[in-house]
Order: sequence, then structure tokens, then C-alpha cells
Amino acid sequence: PSYIELNLFVCVFVLQYTRVWIPDPEDVWRAAEIIKDYKEGEPILHLKLEDESPLEYRIGPKDNPLPFLRNPDILVGENDLTALSYLHEPAVLHNLKVRFLEPNHIYTYCGIVLVAINPYDQLQIYGEEVINAYSGQNMGDMDPHIFAVAEEAYKQMARDERNQSIIVSGESGAGKTVSAKYAMRFFATVGGSANDTNVEEKVLASSPIMEAIGNAKTTRNDNSSRFGKYIQIGFDRRYHIIGANMRTYLLEKSRVVFQAEDERNYHIFYQLCASASFPEFKDLALTSAEDFIFTSQGENIFIEGVNDAEDFKKTKEAFTLLGVKESNQSSIFRIIASILHLGNVEICSERDGDSCHISRNDPHLTHFCRLLGVELEQMEHWLCHRKLVTTSETYVKNMSRKQAANARDALAKHIYAHMFDWIVEHVNKSLHTSSKQHSFIGVLDIYGFETFEINSFEQFCINYANEKLQQQFNQHVFKLEQEEYMKEQIPWTLIDFYDNQPCIDLIEAKLGILDLLDEECKVPKGTDQNWCQKLYDRLSSSVHFQKPRMSNISFIIIHFADKVEYQCDGFLEKNRDTVYEEHINILKASKFQLVADLFQDTNKDGSSSTSSSSKSSRINVRSAKPTPKVPNKEHRKTVGHQFRSSLQLLMETLNATTPHYVRCIKPNDEKEAFSFDSRRAVQQLRACGVLETIRISAAGYPSRWTYPDFFNRYRVLMKKSDMTVGDKKLVCRNLLETLVKDPDKFQFGKTKIFFRAGQVAYLEKLRADKFRSACIKIQKTVRRWLQMVRYKKIRKSAITLQRFGRGYMARRYAERLRLTRAAVICQKQYRMVRERTAYLRVRQAVVTIQAFTRGMFTRRIFQEFLLHHKAMIIQKHVRGWLTRRKFKVARNAAITIQCAYRRMRAKRELKQLKIEARSAQHLKKLNTGMENKIVQLQRKMDDQTKDLKTQNEQLVVAKASLGSEVNKLQKELETMRSRQGDGSQLTSMKDELEKLRAELQEAHAHRKKLEEEHGNEKMRFEQRVEELERENSLLKSEKEKMNQRILHHSKNQESSASQSVGRVQAELDEERQRYQNLLREFSRLEQRYDNLQEFQPGHRRNNSNQSSLESDSNYPSISTSEVGDTDDAIQLVEQENADLAYNSLKRQELESENKKLKNDLNELRKAIADRASKNSSSNELQDGYNLLLGQLKAANEELDVRKEEVLILRSQIVTAAQQKEKDTTNHIETNNLPEWTNSKKPIDKEEALRSYHGLCESKKLLEAQLQSQARKHEDELEAFHTQIELLRDDIEKKQEMLNHTMSLSPEAQVEYSIQQEITRLTNDNLDLKELVEKLEKNERKLKKQLRIYMKKVQELEAASQSTTAKPEMTRQVTVQRREKDFEGMLEYYKEDEALLVKTLITDMKPHAVSATVPCLPAYILFMCIRHADYINDDQKVHSLLTSTINAIKKVLKKNNDDFEMTSFWLANTSRLLHCLKQYSGDEAFMTQNTAKQNEHCLKNFDLAEYRQVLSDLSIQIYQQLVKVAEHVMQPMIVSAMLESESIPSLAGVKPMGYRNRSSSMDKDEEGPGSYTLEALIRQLGQFHGVMGEHGLDPEIAGQVIRQLFYSINAVTLNNLLLRKDVCSWSTGMQLRYNISQMEEWLRGKNLHQSGAVINMEPVIQAAQLLQVKKKTSQDAEAICSLCTALTMQQIVKILNLYTPLNEFEERVTVSFIRNIQNRLQERNDVPMLLVDTKHTFPVLFPYTPSALSLETLHIPANLSLHFLTRV
Repeated sequence: PSYIELNLFVCVFVLQYTRVWIPDPEDVWRAAEIIKDYKEGEPILHLKLEDESPLEYRIGPKDNPLPFLRNPDILVGENDLTALSYLHEPAVLHNLKVRFLEPNHIYTYCGIVLVAINPYDQLQIYGEEVINAYSGQNMGDMDPHIFAVAEEAYKQMARDERNQSIIVSGESGAGKTVSAKYAMRFFATVGGSANDTNVEEKVLASSPIMEAIGNAKTTRNDNSSRFGKYIQIGFDRRYHIIGANMRTYLLEKSRVVFQAEDERNYHIFYQLCASASFPEFKDLALTSAEDFIFTSQGENIFIEGVNDAEDFKKTKEAFTLLGVKESNQSSIFRIIASILHLGNVEICSERDGDSCHISRNDPHLTHFCRLLGVELEQMEHWLCHRKLVTTSETYVKNMSRKQAANARDALAKHIYAHMFDWIVEHVNKSLHTSSKQHSFIGVLDIYGFETFEINSFEQFCINYANEKLQQQFNQHVFKLEQEEYMKEQIPWTLIDFYDNQPCIDLIEAKLGILDLLDEECKVPKGTDQNWCQKLYDRLSSSVHFQKPRMSNISFIIIHFADKVEYQCDGFLEKNRDTVYEEHINILKASKFQLVADLFQDTNKDGSSSTSSSSKSSRINVRSAKPTPKVPNKEHRKTVGHQFRSSLQLLMETLNATTPHYVRCIKPNDEKEAFSFDSRRAVQQLRACGVLETIRISAAGYPSRWTYPDFFNRYRVLMKKSDMTVGDKKLVCRNLLETLVKDPDKFQFGKTKIFFRAGQVAYLEKLRADKFRSACIKIQKTVRRWLQMVRYKKIRKSAITLQRFGRGYMARRYAERLRLTRAAVICQKQYRMVRERTAYLRVRQAVVTIQAFTRGMFTRRIFQEFLLHHKAMIIQKHVRGWLTRRKFKVARNAAITIQCAYRRMRAKRELKQLKIEARSAQHLKKLNTGMENKIVQLQRKMDDQTKDLKTQNEQLVVAKASLGSEVNKLQKELETMRSRQGDGSQLTSMKDELEKLRAELQEAHAHRKKLEEEHGNEKMRFEQRVEELERENSLLKSEKEKMNQRILHHSKNQESSASQSVGRVQAELDEERQRYQNLLREFSRLEQRYDNLQEFQPGHRRNNSNQSSLESDSNYPSISTSEVGDTDDAIQLVEQENADLAYNSLKRQELESENKKLKNDLNELRKAIADRASKNSSSNELQDGYNLLLGQLKAANEELDVRKEEVLILRSQIVTAAQQKEKDTTNHIETNNLPEWTNSKKPIDKEEALRSYHGLCESKKLLEAQLQSQARKHEDELEAFHTQIELLRDDIEKKQEMLNHTMSLSPEAQVEYSIQQEITRLTNDNLDLKELVEKLEKNERKLKKQLRIYMKKVQELEAASQSTTAKPEMTRQVTVQRREKDFEGMLEYYKEDEALLVKTLITDMKPHAVSATVPCLPAYILFMCIRHADYINDDQKVHSLLTSTINAIKKVLKKNNDDFEMTSFWLANTSRLLHCLKQYSGDEAFMTQNTAKQNEHCLKNFDLAEYRQVLSDLSIQIYQQLVKVAEHVMQPMIVSAMLESESIPSLAGVKPMGYRNRSSSMDKDEEGPGSYTLEALIRQLGQFHGVMGEHGLDPEIAGQVIRQLFYSINAVTLNNLLLRKDVCSWSTGMQLRYNISQMEEWLRGKNLHQSGAVINMEPVIQAAQLLQVKKKTSQDAEAICSLCTALTMQQIVKILNLYTPLNEFEERVTVSFIRNIQNRLQERNDVPMLLVDTKHTFPVLFPYTPSALSLETLHIPANLSLHFLTRV
């Protein structure tokens, strides 16, 4: 490149101000600027450094060539290093440094290589949202990232059906393992397993295990991988992960026994020691890692920020996840512990120095043998001896202490290596799958080129592997370059690139370094010095081999990256990896199976890599070149030979795959975050092949432009005549031939123009010059215009000043005239006021004197008139008093006379009444009054029923009042909170709180009193119930006695006739006396009854309505004939049943007394309740108690009624019995008792018996009613008891609340009490609402049942008149006329249901009903549901709805990517849901219905559950609709919003790198990969039109558009945040214009209120951020106030990505970005960079009833629904 640069520099850039790079010992390269023109041949180049200091740079043809040229600032910070115009080391280093330090970008492309710099910090760029953003994207479209490389590999595997490899390399601490881990995480997320095996989790779980057993702390890295690994992730034909396989290379076994200073052994040793205190590890006899030699040689056993015990838990969890048994885990940990104990075995030297021994009491050897299950004596013996086998004899030879220690260390390394191989093998088993593998992606995590002060066998093998990988890399890069040129049909010229095959041959060819090493290992007395001398003798002729000047035990190999000097000490021992057979045999005989199995295959060839790679043989891999044959079988035992074989197998695999390269760079050795050491970076860039890639690219045509991009970028250099040519290729060709005279500097391909290095910079300079000249011309014109404007402004100002000066003089003169006139007017007015004031004062005095004089005379006249008036009043009252006194005397005398006369008349009347009372006619009237009383009691029950209804109504009113009270309290609470700061309000609230507390205490005391009274009353009531039960039992016994007596009389009628005559005659006188007493008692009871009637006047009834009441009563009444027979019955009682009648009437008297006492008790309760209600009318306890008292009173009154009915029944029974006795006696002794014949009506025996039996039946009925009333009373008592308990609990809760309130502050007490009151009222209100809802629901059910019965009656009537046959249902429903009796229902037969579902859903196409009413299938289905409901067929309703829902699900599953079908069924499902609501009969959904629609409501079934199912189905369809729309729009968003030129000629095009040109696909500009904004808006319009055509509710359509706009915002913003090429001012302008066009579309569709514009706010602010100024602190403040919808991470990311498109724009400075970060620290934003593209807003389906009447709906004939019948 320097030669090309030299010619280019001399020919073109020899002028002043050219910027160059010069070497620097500290920074490697330093920027400078030429301050004097340079001429060819001059020895000195005059430069100026960045600090303005001058420098004379000497130029020589050999020593100091011309310096490298710097790229334009516009190219600094590019994503791809190959996009730089000048490709050389300083340009690459400077670009990486700028990207790493300023925007903190750790990834950069370099052609096909991804350069990853370790940030030594946690970055939020590896989340799942980042994986989703990179998934499916082209590699060159996004910012560099490890996910982009992984996505490219995944995509090429699927597209080319070729296996892929990702090669991650770099030195220790560069981040190789982390990069490989993130690559595997990407594959696990994108290609997750299709079943539940969770293979991807197992792949990720293998990392903790391999890090524990294969990683260690080194001086360069705390978690350095000390082995290489190649992980093959297998995929099936659908590209889901099905398994994985791991191959390992060159484990650093020497680290097991030795660690350098400040380094550690493998992590697993320290993890196990940190967990030694666990109970399950007690038998391992482990202590701290400082106590073991193998873990303490580095003198630092800890790593900062690492908890070994926690890591050990993760390691065990990973073992368990991968299926390693607990027993095997224990065995692994025993082996690891035994290695530590083996290192502590002390070997003592004998005196001769040639032999040694081990103490028998060595505890570590004992633990070692115990843990491995081997013989202690044998191990002790063979650790100090060795066996020599010859052809004839076997010798046992003593070993020196050093030899024994080496043998011990070799045994430890051997044990650990075999354990490592066993773990790798079992990891592969757990990751292996039986499924057939279609393809794989391999991730190679291998050590990079290493060079230390002392390099040994390990560094030799590592650098040998890197030589092979570099060769493969060079060939791949060369191959890609060749393919690119051939595809573009560019003349191919051989590019000279570095070929390291000679260096590889030096190592692995016959008689190369490895062969000589194996040969020396076979020599019995071979030493490192002899082997080194052989190298000097045989390889000194190679150009890649050198002998050091000052050493004879080392050699130098010139690798592709650097010269490395290797020390020969230890090469032979490490290559042999000698382990004595005696040790292996002892381990084979271990009593632990796992230990024995580890060493069973020791003699088999192959190591860990070859054995583990056997599984990969299933993969069909074809090598690019044949495998070299192994020269000798014995070589397989050496480490070098094994490593060469495994490396050869790895190269075959890589050659059979498409490689992708990741080069990890370590920025500094101090592990500081975002610190860049240029010298260390350059070393690694040279070692990893990045600069070689740059060199190969620079040797050809590194800069490449497509014709459209070149035309857009450099059309400013064209003439106007050139622009008229239509062919852009021809225009570009003509322009280049004009600008660049040398035809070798560029080549024209099919789709691109290829440039030599530096040509793009030259074109950029020409473009900048053209812009500069244009700017100068613009500035000249603008400055002239500004000066002209300034002159006009000055002239205008002078004229204005003159005008204002003259005006000022004129105004001053006019002011003086006005002042003079004003003074005159003021004098005139003052004099006038002064005279008028004097006049008014005199006038006021005169008027005052006159007023007082006239008042005096008037008051005198009024006083005389007042005296006369008072005298007249006194005379009037005296005369009236005298007259009234005279009248009262006369009236009192008349009253006295009247009283005496009336008393005489009353005495006479009383005497007459007493005589009448003794007669039987009065008793007859008494019975008539009792009958009226029964009727009155029945009326009283009716009144109580009405009162119950009134109470229910009052309950509803109370509910409403409670609701209003809740609202009022809420308002008072808000007012109180708003005025809480007012001190006076707080005082008033405290007073009110005290009052409330006093009232609460009073209520508490009153409640206790009421509870005591209620308890007493309850006891009394229970006693009364017991008395009633006893009375009931007595009645039953009396009934039985009466029956027995009647039977006894009937049997002994004839025999006892003669005896009864005498006995009855004897008892007659006695009964007559008793009868007189009864009459007196009856008169007294009658008086009480009259008093009771006066007390309850509402129960009085006259004789006129008596008969009607008798017919309405549900209880048996006493007719007038029965009352007429009462006299005879009473006379008969005198003969036989006087005692029974007496007892019955006495019981009646007691019942009356009891009734009186209860009335007094009720009055007392009423008085108590009234007094309590007056004291605290708002008390909740008092209300509850009043309610209980009312219910108790009603129950008592009901019981009284029942008791009175029982008494009447008893009297009727007695009357019937007496009448029977009378008839019997009259029949037998008619002649002997002539006085009985005076009765006017003869007594019929049969009639009396029938009456008696009727009375018995009535008694039974009344007894049953009495029992039911008693049970009801018991239930009420239980309810009262429950309510009392609830009230008691409520009081306890309130007491607790009061105690809690007292402990609070006054303000908190007020707020807490109000909050509790609101909560209580709210709960009460909710309870009342539930009660009302239950009542309403019952009412609706009753109404529905009534309608059902009415319909059934109508159907029966219609069926009786005429019947319909089935053939009548086959009439055509396509006739376009309305039948008179059509009720909006469709009838179908059950067997036609499948056909109905198939026609309307399964086979339905949206275009079939496009010309009809929207949502026609939904209406038809609902009309069928209506008919099934009409005929009360629940099975039919259930079957139809279930079939409909299942069919819709099947159709949507079948058409899961069809937007039209999904929209169609979303509209129909939502319409069916709305119909079920509209015609459900619920008043909430019937407010907008017409009268006819209300008639069409469902009659029999409540389909609320199906409404919920349809609502859930609608939500699922909505989500599917959004998903389908997003899938259609996904490829259009980025191209339309960010890439298409909505404003022509605005966007500039920058030079692009390899990633943007590597594919070389032949795509047209209007191909499928490019979309315009018009296409995106057209697609949105299509979506909206389809939804509107299908009749989808506008609210739902608006929500769909809102979700799509959110997706557009998320995808656009995420791409903006991950693409440096679109973060420019012109993109911001284009984005603003695109968003305005979309907003205009929303307004045109009347969707601007749907919230879609709000979702675009982040993108709007991002576009504004790209356009605003970004320099001063005021700009920073404006940005912070502007970007409220963006997080701090997003704002900083956009500012870091902001890229000027030309050199006239300035980059955003780091200080400005830091200023923004400091200002945004207070936001506390969620640490989120990318927007969640999967977020979905919750959907809301508003209820939208249809105005369509079902009876007017017509079904088109093309639907073939002839089996449906209108009803």
C-alpha cells in the first residue's frame, strides 16, 4: 500500500494542509498536517502536529518513506474499516480508537471479520430485545454486533443449506469466551428446540461446567480459557436446535501442578475448597486453598468480585441439568480433592541422593488413596520406584527425589486430563440427540497468537494452530475477493498476499520441528539440548527459522504475526506426557468404578479431542484437501502428534463449512473500562490477521460503489447536460473518465464501480471543493444582500429620527398651549366651587332649624292623641271582663242541672243493660262479635303483608340514600383533604371527633342496655313458645278425650240413658250457677274487647261487609246458624260438660290477660325506641334494633291471631259436643223433659256429626298452621341471635378501630375515621346492590317464565286450530318480500346444523356477502339462536353456539396469515357478541333499542357465559389480526420510513464497506427489498378499507391502526438506534416528512383521535433530535426538554451514532454527550435502549348496538340456505 500511496501522494496531494500519519514511539501513529508544499526529492517534510507544534520529518527512500495519508473526517468512525478511502494501519487503529472511546462501540467490521474490543464493563446490548432486532436483518443494515454475525451464519445455513462456522480468536483476556457464549445464546433464542427437550438450555448450561474445569486466572485475564473448544450446534430441517457436540483441544495440563505468580489453578479446585464446609464434602478432608501446593503457588487464591462458593452451586446445578448423576458428581469431586492431596504428598530424599521415600504417616497420601480407592502400600512404593523392562529381565529402579516429584506431578496431570475428557464426553452425551441432523453451526473458541518473555511447548502449539487458522483465513479472503471480481466481470489480476505455508511446513512437514521432536522423544537418552541442536543443523536454511545469538537452548520462528523465541526446556517432557504404567495399573484396580473406567482406554490411541470427535463423524464433512498420512504409528502417543491430528480434523471441518470470523482485541493490560492502549491493540491487530485483510483489500479495488449511490453522491460534479441522459451507468462512466485520467484507478462492473485506494478521497475532495465554491458564491450573495439591508435600515432609521424630532418639538408647543388653557379652566372651576360651598352651608343651616321646630310641634300633638287611645283600651277590657263573668255563672248552673238529669237517666239505662246481659240473646251477639274479630284479624294479616312490601320499598329508598350519603362523604373527604392545612378547620375537626367519640360511647352504653332488654325479651318469648307448645299438647289430648267420649257415648247410649237423666237433672242447677258466672266474666271480656277495638280502630268492620270478608278468608268462619245454635249448646253444657267449658273459658280469660300484658310491653318498647331514636337518630345500632323490634312485634301479633283462632276452634268443638249430647238426650227422653221442646229448630244428628268432623279437620289445619308459625318463629329467633352476634362483632371491631384511632395523631385520626366510615358505607351500599340485583334477577326470571307460559298457551291454542307439516318449511327464503307474521327468526332442523355451520362459516368467503348487509353471517346465526330460544330448546342453543365457535377457530387456524379472512371473522364475531347483548333482555343493553327490537329479546335462556366465550374469542382474533398485519408490514417499515427518498435529492450517500457490498446480489431499485412511503400508506389504507368493508366497529379498527402505528414506531426507532448510516440530519428531515404524511392519512381517515399519533411520539422526537443544534449548553437544555418520550440511553445512543454526511457538518462532541447525560440523570428512566416490538395494547370492545331490524333482513340466494325457514 505504501507504494500506491506514494505515487498518489506525489501526483495529487502534494499541497499544503494535507493531513498525514507519522510514526510515534508511544501512540504508534500520530496525526500531523503539512504546512509547506512538498516537491519530489526534498529530504524534509514540514509538518504541524495537533498541538500546533512544528516538526521537520525527514524523508528517505529506505528509512523513512512518505507518511500515510489521513482519511476525511466524514469517514472517521465508520462501521466497516473497508469503507475507508485509505486502508492502512494508522487509519484502522484510529477508526477503532474513535469508535471505542467516543460512542463506546466495541464492535467494528473489517471486511468479513468482526473486530470485538473487550470493554471490561457490563453493556446493555445483549438483551432479548436486541436479539429480536437483529433477527432476520441483513448484516450490513445494522450496526456491527456479534448477533449480526450469528444471524448471518444462521441465515446462510438456511439459504445455502451449507454448514457454518464462527471462528472466535484472540489472546487471553480479549473476550473470546464471552463472544462465543453470546453467539450460542443467539442461536438458542432464534432456533429454540421445537419440542420440550430444552436442548438450547443444556447448550448454555455446559458453559459453567467448562469454565470451572477449563478456565483459570492468569495475569491477563481472570477467566482465561486454557483449552480450545469447537461446539457444533445441530439443527433439523426446520432449523430448530436438536443437539450439540463439543471438541476440545490442548488442555493446559501443566497448570494443574504449577502456576506463575498472581495466577491460579483451574476454578474447580478453588470452588471445591470454598465449599469444603458443606456436610456432603466432609469426607474429602479439604481445607482452604492456601493449604495445598497445587492451588497456592500463585500466592493469591481470590479473584476480586468472584464468589467461588456461589460459582460452585452454579456448577452443580449445571451438572444436574445435563443429567450427571449425584453419584458421578461425588466421584468427580473426590478425584479433584485427591489431586490436591497428591500435590501435598511430601517426598523425602535419601542420603545417597539417588533414592527417596514417603513417610508412612503422610496424611495426604492416605487421603489420596482413600478417595481414589487404591492400595496405600502400592502407591507409596511406586511413587518412589519405577520398573524397567528389557527383553530378558525386569528391573525395579529407585528414583531420585526430583524424578519422583516429576512422576507425581505427571500422575496428577494425567488424572485431571482424563477427568476432563470424561466430563466432556458426558456433556456431549447429554447434548446428543437421536434425531437426524440436517445442518450445524460450529463455534470455535480457540486461543489466539501468544508471545511471552518465556515461551514453551504450549505457546508453540497455540501459535502452530493460529498459523493453520491464518492460512485458512487468507485463502477464504482471497477466494471471496476473487468471486467478487468474477461476479462483477472485472479483469482478474493476481493479488500478492502473504502465504504462511512455508512456516507451516517448517512445523509439520517431514523432518520438521514436530517430527524431530517425536524422534528425540524415542531416544532413551534424548534431551532438550540435543533436540535443539538438531533443529539448528537441519532447519537453519528455512527463512522462518532463526538461531538466537546469545542462546543455544532456544530457537526463533518467524510467524505471520511476529517473531517468537521458544525455550527448549521441557519440550520433550511435555511432548512425551510420561506417566508410569505402574501408577496407571494401580488406578485401574480402584474399587471405585468411575476411577477405574477413566484409565481403561489409556493404551488406545487418540486423546480427548479424537475420542470426543468420534461422535462428530456422523456429520458428512468433505475435506478440501486430502489428509496427510501418519508417518509412524508410534507418533500417536506424543502430545504433538495428537494435537496435529486433532488440528487437521478441525481444519477439515472448517474447510467444509462457511466460516465467519470474530477477532477479539484486548484494549489494555490493566483491565480498565474503555481504556485504549494503541501499542497493545496494534500488536493484536497484526497477530489476528485484520491488517492482512486490509492489505489484501487495498491491493485490489477496496472502494466499491453501486451506480445509483455513486450518482446520488457525486452528481454535484456533473454538468447540467450530463443530467439529461437517462442511463445512470453512462452518466457515471462519463463523469469518471472526465475526473480521473488514469483508467487503472477504477473499473466498471455490472452493478458497481471499483476504485483503487485513495480515489474516493480524491472524489470527496473534488466534491468538497465544489461545495466550497458554491458556499463562497452563496456567502458573497448573502453578504451583499445583508449590506444592502443594513444600508436601508440605517437610512430608514435616520428618517425616522428626524420625523420623531420634529414631532417632539410640535408636541411640546401644543403641550404648553394646553397647559395655559387648563390653568384658566382650573381657576374658573375653583372660584365657582368656593362660592357654591358657602351658599350650600347657609342653606343647610336654615333647613336644619326648620326641621327641628316642626318636629317639636308634631310630637306634642301625637302625645295627646296617644293618651286618649290608651284610656279607650282600658275601658274596652273592663267591660268585656264583666260580661264574660256573668255568662260563666249562668252556664255553670245549666251544666249542673244537666249532669243531675243525665245521671238519673244513666242509672236507669244501666239497670236495663244488666237485665239484658243475663239473657242468652247477648251471648249470641258476643259470638257474632268474635266472628267479626276473626275476619278483622285476617284483614290485619293482609295489612302486615302490605307493610312488608312497604318495608322492602323503604329498603330500596335506604339504599339510594346510602349511596347519596357515600357520595356526600366522599366529597366531604376531598374537601377536608384540600383544607387540611387550615388550622381552624383542624380545630373544628378535632371538636367534631370528640363529639363523635362521645356519641359512640353513648351508643355503646345504649346498645348494651338494649342487648340486656333484648335478652330478657328473648327469654320471655321462649317461655311463651313453651307455653304454646304445652297448650298445643293439651289441645291434642283434649281432642283425643273428646273422640273417646263420643265413642263411649255412642256405644253406651242406650244403657246409660236412664242413668244420665237423673245425673243431668242434678247437675243442671249447678251448671246454671256457673253459667251466670260465665256471663259476668264474658261481659268483662267483652268490655276489654271493645276497648281493644277502640285502641285499634283500623280493624273494625260493620255488618255490611261481613259476608264478603267471610268468603275471602282462608280460615274457617262461623256461620249465623252456628251462632244461633250456641244457646242450645250452652244449655246442654249445663247437663254434662260444665267443667270442660269452664276450663276452656278460663283459659280464654288468661289469654286475654296475657294479650293485655303484651300490648303494654309493646307500648313500652315503642316508647324506648322513640326515646333512643331522638337521642341518636343516625345511629346504626339503633336502626338495627328498631328493625328487630318491629319484626318481633309482627311475630307476636301473628301468634296472637293464631291463639285467638285456636280459642274459637275450641269453643266450636265444645259446642258440637254439647249439641250432640243434647240431640241424644232429646231423642231418648223427649217426654220426660218437656222444657227442651221449646227450641224453635230441631237438631239433626247427622248434621251435627258432619259439623263436628268439619271442625276436626279445621282444627288439624289450624294445628299445622300453628306448627309452621312456631317453626317460623324459631327461625326468626335464630336469625335474631345471628344478627345480635354480628352486631357484637361489629361493636368489637369498632372498639378496636377506636383504640387504633386514639393512638394516631389528630390529623390522622380525622382522616382514618372518615376513611373507615366511607368504607363501611361503601360495603353497605354494595350489599344493598347485591340484594337489589337478586330481586331484579328473580323478577326477570318470573317474567320470563310468565312469557313462556303465555307462549305455550298460545301455541296450544294455535295447535288446536291448525297444524303445520314439515314440507311447508322448504319454501324459498330468497323472495324479496316481508311476510306479515315474520318475527326475525330462522328455523332449521337439528340435522341441518352441520350444513348451516359449513355454509355460513367453513366455506364462507368474504366476497360472497360483500354486496349485502355487513356481518350478515352473524345476523343469520343470531336469528337461528333466537328461534331455538323461542322454542325453549336448550340443547339446540348449546350445540349451535359451540359448533359456531369451534368452526370459527378452525377457519382462523387454517387462514392464520390471511388479513381479509381474519378481519371478516373479527367483525362477525364481535357483531354476534353485540347481538347477544342487545337482545339479552338486560336493561343496560336495551337503552338504544326500538320497541320492535325489544320484542325480539331472548325469552328463555341467559347466554352470559357464551358472551364471555365470544368476548375471549374476539380478543384472540384481534391479536391474530394485528399479528398478520404486522407480519405484512414488517419488511416495509424500515425501507419506507428510513431508506426511501420521500423528499428527492435530500439524502446523501456515504462510502460503504464490505458488509454493504459483499452479497453482490443483482437487485433492481424497485425490487422486493425496497418500499416507499406511499406503499406503506397504501398498505395501511388497504387494511383500513378491508376492516370498514367487513363492518368492523370503528373503535376496534382504530385500535388496530393504533397498534400498527406502535409497531411502525418500535421498528423504526430500533433500526435508527442500531444503524449509524441513518443517523443524520437528512434522515431526520425525511423522517419528519414521512411522519407528517402518515398523520395526514390519519386525519383523512378520521383516525387522529385513536391515539396512533401519540405512539409515534418517540420517533418524532428522534427525528427532531437529529435536526436540532448540538453544540452549546443551551442546545443540551433544549434537547432534554424536547425528548421526553425517549430514554437517556436512546438519546445518548442517537447522539453517538449521529454522522455528518459532508465535511461542513460537525460531529457531536464527547463533552456535549456527557453534558446531556448529566442533565438526564434525574429522570430515573428505565434502563431500556430498544423498544419492545412485541408489546400489545389491551383491546377494548365497546358495545355498539345495531339499528337493523331483524324482520327486515333478507338472505341472498347465492348462500344456498334453502333449509332455513322464516318464523
